[in-house]
Amino acid sequence: MKYGAVKNYINGRFLDAQTSNYLYVVSPVDGSLLSQVPLSAAADLDLAVQSAKAAFKSWSNTPIKERVQVFFRYKYLLHQHLDELSKLIVEENGKTYTEAVAEIEKAIELTEFACSLPQLIAGELLEVSKGIECRTEYVPLGVVASIVPFNFPSMVPNWTIPNAIALGNCMIMKPSEKVPLSVGRIAELLKEAGLPDGVFNVVHGDSQIVEAICDHPGIEAVSFVGSTKVAKIVYRRATYNYKRCLALGGAKNHLLVLPDAIPAMTAANITASMSGCGGQRCMAASAMVAVGDVNHIVDKIVEEAKKVVPGDNLGAVISKQSKENIERYIASAERQGAKILVDGRNITVTGKEGGFYVGPTVIDYVTPDMDVAREEIFGPVISIMRANTLDEALAIENANPYGNAAAVFTQNGGAARHVINNASAGMIGVNVGVPVPREPFSFGGWNESKFGVGDITGKSSIEFWTKLKKTTTKWNPEAGVNWMS
Repeated sequence: MKYGAVKNYINGRFLDAQTSNYLYVVSPVDGSLLSQVPLSAAADLDLAVQSAKAAFKSWSNTPIKERVQVFFRYKYLLHQHLDELSKLIVEENGKTYTEAVAEIEKAIELTEFACSLPQLIAGELLEVSKGIECRTEYVPLGVVASIVPFNFPSMVPNWTIPNAIALGNCMIMKPSEKVPLSVGRIAELLKEAGLPDGVFNVVHGDSQIVEAICDHPGIEAVSFVGSTKVAKIVYRRATYNYKRCLALGGAKNHLLVLPDAIPAMTAANITASMSGCGGQRCMAASAMVAVGDVNHIVDKIVEEAKKVVPGDNLGAVISKQSKENIERYIASAERQGAKILVDGRNITVTGKEGGFYVGPTVIDYVTPDMDVAREEIFGPVISIMRANTLDEALAIENANPYGNAAAVFTQNGGAARHVINNASAGMIGVNVGVPVPREPFSFGGWNESKFGVGDITGKSSIEFWTKLKKTTTKWNPEAGVNWMS
């Protein structure tokens, strides 16, 4: 075991969980044993909530201009430790080093945005009548929780940490039990940056701790990122207990390709979108709709996909079970009559025979009723469907229950605007395969890709992590009496 057993982080210290139940943490890169993660008990969560509650009074009363100084220092530390943090992501998640570096760079951008919050949450003040003023101000909620997935061990935690904490909340984070190591280093860097003890806490575990978070009366709000199935459960349970909840689920992102699309650019974008991070991201290209005769572009995609090499510029998938599931989807498409143009099954990487690898896979002549067309595969697989018109393609896109992202590849501005106006997705790309907005624009999908109001990052996150206080004041008795007083 390369690292010691993972511990919870409570009140500024790493503590053993009150449990004897542990899971092994295995590297997807080569199957080596990295660590063990505890399946914490409800008592561990109670301790973390008590710690956060105790820290909240002082932290929430600290002016935001002072709170964000922690994140200026934290941003510097992310830069300073970029190589170390990236290598840790590679070990526990399996993505390539280049992809891991990009993940930390995005975490830095998210932190930069949090540093700008003092300029964004200034309240309003207006003299509404002679001698009477109304004022609004954003105030923190209290203790909040963030439940994060395996696919981005550092970036997704940083979707919530900087904004929620800079806005004055104290946080409990529950990392994925598959990738628990990166969040431990984040905790250490936050402390080094000057974050007071108790403001950020980490409790490890499985679904039992997720349920305990949803039920705990001391937690005011819950954010979740994961599968749609679990997002629905978390949203129902948290809101049943009168908490705010923003739960992000899965996706089935459709890329619409028109005959006038630039072949080389389109093929490179689609291939990168479907295979980047092993296809294990909710913004990955999963379904392509070929509108009319685009065989020349399909041929180019096949050519590009063959340049993507597992163990070189394509990382591992998270587990043996994930590899098996992805390969079952490919086999299912083949049985149902689709044509496998590039087959990523049965891959072994020399020197990493214990790792979990699936090669890039391109499947053509998929029909909308096939499993690969309807379900989230979460692997480096693209399913190509055929449509005669743009409206037919949009009908295919809009029929899928998800709504994270959609993209169109064309040089026709009118066609692009038609897709922007009519695709049922929260994030749209025009000649962009992964249309993730940059800060300060927020991340968030529609339909069964998101449950709750608002988005998890950017300006839209401010309303989720705060509540609005309205104050009316009158000091001068000479102003007389009117309907307001």
